[in-house]
Amino acid sequence: MKRKINRRKALGNMMLGTGALTLGASVNSCATPESQETTPEEAPLKGNIKHSACRWCYNDIPIEQFFEGAKKIGLSGIDLLKPEQWPIAQKYGLECSLATDDCASLTEGFNNASLHEKLYQPYIELIDKASDFGIKNVIVFSGNRNGIGEGEGLENCAKGLDKLVEHAAKKNVTLVMELLNSKINHKDYQCDFTPWGVALAKKINSPNFRLLYDIYHMQIMEGDVIRTIRDNHQYFAHYHTGGVPGRNEINETQELFYPAIMKAILETGYKGFVAQEFIPKRDDKLESLKESIRICDV
Repeated sequence: MKRKINRRKALGNMMLGTGALTLGASVNSCATPESQETTPEEAPLKGNIKHSACRWCYNDIPIEQFFEGAKKIGLSGIDLLKPEQWPIAQKYGLECSLATDDCASLTEGFNNASLHEKLYQPYIELIDKASDFGIKNVIVFSGNRNGIGEGEGLENCAKGLDKLVEHAAKKNVTLVMELLNSKINHKDYQCDFTPWGVALAKKINSPNFRLLYDIYHMQIMEGDVIRTIRDNHQYFAHYHTGGVPGRNEINETQELFYPAIMKAILETGYKGFVAQEFIPKRDDKLESLKESIRICDV
C-alpha cells in the first residue's frame, strides 16, 4: 500500500526543486569564460564625448610621456598647448583642442581698453597659426577688474575683441573666453558669472565668439550647473571639469556628479571637447586621469 504524501511537503519539494533550477540557471548565465571577462576600466570608450585634458595639470610628466599615456587612456585632444607643442601632440595622434600662447593673460585682458593694441597683433598671429594647423578654438580672457565696472568691462571686451572675432571668422577659428571663479582661485577676474559672459557673447553676436564653461569654477560661483548648461549651451564652445571643493579628482570625494552633467551636455547636441582640468592628488596622475575619463564617458 502506497504511503500518502503530505500535500504541504510535496509543494515544498516542488518549490525547492524549481528554486534550485532557477539558481543554477542564474549562476550559469553570470559565468563568463575567463578569456571573455572585461572590466569596466578595460571596456572601450563609448565615443559620445570627445575627451581632452589640460596639459598644465601634468607639467611634471615629460610632455611626450604624457601625450603617449593620454592617447592610451582614450583622449583625442589636449588643451592649452602653445604652437611649439602642437606638432608633438599630433605625433601621438592628439589634436590641440584649445590653443594658447604667451599673449593669453588671466589678469591683463580685453576688459582694459589700454591693452587692446598690445593684445591685437599677437592674437592675430595666434589665430593664423591655429587656422593653418587646423585648430578650431583659441582661448581669451577678460582680465581682472582693477576698478573697471561690469558695464565698462563688457563694453571694452566687445570693442577689443570685435576685429579679432572678425578675423577669426575668416580663418574658421572660434575665440573662447573662459568663465573663472573670483572667489577662490582668480580674485578680481571679471568674467566670473555666466550671465556676464552670455551678455558679452550676445553683444559680439558672432558664432566665432563663445564661452568656455568651466564646471569647477561656476559651481563655486553660482552652482545650478545642469540648468545653466541647458539654458545657455548655445553660447558654450568648450567645457572644463574639476572636483569641488579642492579642484582635485572628480570621483566620490567631491560634491558634483559628473555623469549627470555629461549627459546634460550631450542632450544639448554638443559635439566638442570636454577637458579634464583637475589637479591629481594621486602619485599616479595618469591613473587619476583615466578614472576621470571613465566617469565622464556616458
